[in-house]
Amino acid sequence: MAIDFFVPASDEHMRREKAKAREIRSSPWWKRRRSTGMCFYCGRKYRAIELTMDHIIPLARGGKSIHANIVPACKDCNNKKKYLLPIEWEEYLDTLKKGSPS
Repeated sequence: MAIDFFVPASDEHMRREKAKAREIRSSPWWKRRRSTGMCFYCGRKYRAIELTMDHIIPLARGGKSIHANIVPACKDCNNKKKYLLPIEWEEYLDTLKKGSPS
């Protein structure tokens, strides 16, 4: 079950990590990652410009703007994931699978 309450990261942490994310967004590394056109979460193909930057461990939950924590995601997945941690996201996906016919 997803956690509905969490203590958000400090304003200073958010400011610092968002600034790092802006730098990474303009880097060749990010452009190469996004150019694959694949959403990290659903695996669907998109035009590179349609993919957004997502932090696997959200900044609001203490995540950092480092290469290992940043993935390309479609807007739909990114909006649904919000501030969920990876385990919470997996639980959310499992509930979707259980709710749909096999």
